[in-house]
Amino acid sequence: MSTPEQCIDILDGQEESSKKCHRVPRIFRRNPSSNEDCYNPLVVSIGPYHHNDPTHELAEMQSLKNEMLEQFVHKSGQPREVFYRKVAELANSARKCYDEGSTKDLDDNAFTEMMLLDGCFILQFIFCFLHDFQNLKLSNRVLAYFVKRDLFLLENQLPYEVLAKLMSLGFGDAEGKKLMEEFMDEVRGLPRDKSRDKENGKGMDCRFWPWRPAPEMNNESGKIPQPAHLLDFFHNRFMGRRDQKNGSAKGDDQWSSYRSVIELKSVGIHFRPSKTDKYTDLQYKTTVRGGTVTLPRIVIDDGTKSLLLNLLAHEACPGSAEGFWVTSYVYFMDSLIDHPEDVKELRKKGILMNTLGSDQEVADLFNEISSFMVFNPNAYGNVKYRIEKHCKDVTKKWVAEWLHDHFSSPWTFLAFFGAIVALVLTFIQTYKTLYPDNQ
Repeated sequence: MSTPEQCIDILDGQEESSKKCHRVPRIFRRNPSSNEDCYNPLVVSIGPYHHNDPTHELAEMQSLKNEMLEQFVHKSGQPREVFYRKVAELANSARKCYDEGSTKDLDDNAFTEMMLLDGCFILQFIFCFLHDFQNLKLSNRVLAYFVKRDLFLLENQLPYEVLAKLMSLGFGDAEGKKLMEEFMDEVRGLPRDKSRDKENGKGMDCRFWPWRPAPEMNNESGKIPQPAHLLDFFHNRFMGRRDQKNGSAKGDDQWSSYRSVIELKSVGIHFRPSKTDKYTDLQYKTTVRGGTVTLPRIVIDDGTKSLLLNLLAHEACPGSAEGFWVTSYVYFMDSLIDHPEDVKELRKKGILMNTLGSDQEVADLFNEISSFMVFNPNAYGNVKYRIEKHCKDVTKKWVAEWLHDHFSSPWTFLAFFGAIVALVLTFIQTYKTLYPDNQ
């Protein structure tokens, strides 16, 4: 039995581990090897892990970092020494956030300068990206999106406590928090169209998705936990509350098969967008037509694969986000998507927006990402159980297949309706022929 002191040590160790900026687990880089580039920065290095990387593109960005630092400090109206001193106060705890030995070549001054330079660059980039794009001083717009992609790599992170301190100096706590939340929503990629918010998800298509900021996740004490870094902030913002309705359910221990979107549609299970953008917002509802699965909306573009893989790696690290919820979401999506036709159906329902290319590329993306994942078998257990229950119901399955075969388009319905009318008219004509005097 553990003593109180041992319990405190364990909790302290868990808390310390949850604040770390981890490296990508080795297995993620090996399986498959084609995904390895998704974990490495393309244009900008943040923190110590890729600090001395000789890549030409990363070296070029260092001069821009200095310009962004000067912009950030000048805008605050405070001397640079104030920023340095505040970051220096956090240097020891920040150094502990990285793997042992990764900062041994940086003395206290060099480490503090790196934290200051990278932190101010991140915040000034976010501000300019959202509100002053012309001031980014990048050679082209595509380069800015590469920088945005690099800021959400697991090995390219700064401790959030450093960013929070710099935000309070440069923006103020409230403005800094609002700016960060706006940037997270921008990275998620859902287009903003507030005029359609009143529709509450009705009549949506993949071109005009209403934007709604997802509620932040609170812990049991009601306080908002400080994230470990930017990637963790993104993870928390789109997690929401992991409640029981999406977790374990009666029958969860039963085996359930996985079926594609088209296969489920053929047995009366349809799909629609959920009301939030949270990865945990998967629901199953029984309807007159059979069943409806609601899924969070997702934009698939050139950065989606990198973002999802780094979220998966983040969940796999010790002390990080518990539950493997994004991992389980990706696995669930992979089970739904086998062929381009499955992607097309999700696009038609306004769940998926594809800017990557062909629908086949989207199907390949999910198949590649999920090929080696370890997911939470209890995640979305209620949804999976009710889907399986529906599929095993012979009556529902027969009715759904009959409706799908005979009423899958307006023309088949009109043909059926026309046949019924013809039968009724034929019956009336026959009756009048047999009984001409009966009115």
